[in-house]
Amino acid sequence: MTSAKLYLDVWSDFVCPFCYLEVPVIEQFQNAFGDAVEVRWHAFELRPEPTALIDPDSDLLHETWENSVYPMANERGLLLRLPPVQPRSRKAFETAFFARESGRFDVVHRAIFKAYFEDGIDIGDTDALLDIAATCGIDPESLEEALLGDELTDAVIEDEEFATKLGVTGVPFCVLSRDGVGTEEPPPPIALRGAAPIEHFEAAVQRLFPDGFPGA
Repeated sequence: MTSAKLYLDVWSDFVCPFCYLEVPVIEQFQNAFGDAVEVRWHAFELRPEPTALIDPDSDLLHETWENSVYPMANERGLLLRLPPVQPRSRKAFETAFFARESGRFDVVHRAIFKAYFEDGIDIGDTDALLDIAATCGIDPESLEEALLGDELTDAVIEDEEFATKLGVTGVPFCVLSRDGVGTEEPPPPIALRGAAPIEHFEAAVQRLFPDGFPGA
């Protein structure tokens, strides 16, 4: 009998603090289920061109951080600082997608988030992304060449078109699903919106596997 497979698809944006705040929860989930869960990260640009960027000094942004971001960061053990810039994130996604080809996605993905929310680095700047990737073992010259082409851009757009079909309008947005057993159809996927706590993920698994997760 083949072991059960659990899938977690996550749409996020590197410029969204709540997406970074969901990373430790997803890592906790991965640690709990190990190889039985496959996590698939997807791109979702909150402000792609020509959408106007947020003013880093806006009162609304500062209020959101004071009332929501900082309290959740303390709760989840992450050090976040309100970045001095509000860049576009497409090149950051392309950088992470490039790293996936060499098995370095997770380390680059986390490094981009950290660079932006902890160090205030402009992750919309190609040179900054090349530096971040280089510290993670990615060849910057190969990455720079890839960023000039269309293949990585097309992959980002494909992710976002899929999100549109699913009706995703905000991030983080997670979908948990599983394979069917034998000829049985799998239960419907379960969507979690926002920076959901680990308990919501655990409850979703119980709904997907009402008889208990094999091997759990």
